Amino acid sequence: MRIFRMRYLWLNSVLSVALLTGCTSVYKGLQRTEGNVDCIRQFSPAFDATLYSTQVNILKHHLSGLLFFKQMPDSSLRVVFANEMGFKFFDFEFDKQGKFTKHYLLPKMDKKAVVTTLRQDFELVLLRPDLRQAHVATDNRYRYTVVPTAKGNNYYITDSACTQLVRIEKSSERKPVVKVWMEHYTQGTPDTIRIVHQNFRFNISLQKTHR
Repeated sequence: MRIFRMRYLWLNSVLSVALLTGCTSVYKGLQRTEGNVDCIRQFSPAFDATLYSTQVNILKHHLSGLLFFKQMPDSSLRVVFANEMGFKFFDFEFDKQGKFTKHYLLPKMDKKAVVTTLRQDFELVLLRPDLRQAHVATDNRYRYTVVPTAKGNNYYITDSACTQLVRIEKSSERKPVVKVWMEHYTQGTPDTIRIVHQNFRFNISLQKTHR
């Protein structure tokens, strides 16, 4: 009986620690501070007619080809992904107010959840957040521009002086669900872009082509 009670107490302790750990936000150590939230706008890619060699893994689907960001005369931005033979996988549009239009998506992928995920991913890449409710926070290493969302926050993480973009994280209340890296900017656009979802296989990798 004593052994059973000891095992019960040990298991209860382990479960309590696990539950407390599971409920803890990975962002709990951030300290809110004064700072200019607009500094992150310098990292918004200046896409004009920019082409990327692209790999996309969405659940069981693997796609490869070329992704084209094209600034249109009306200031909208088209995002078109096709293979090198010209077979189109998707064609999206973001207007200058941020409104999203799906012009085409490969029928076997044309699900509401997929469209929503792709739209949100590219919104992170375009880096045009509404900063009216944003604030700045820091830890012992990085500066975070924190933008509230319906289900958590978007974190735009830079070095302490806001001179280099480290990554972007879309989070739930407790942890990141999407991480985005945009690195090696040349002529206003990143040479590499990586979008990695944390909870399921939905990843996009782009490498700028120099033609």
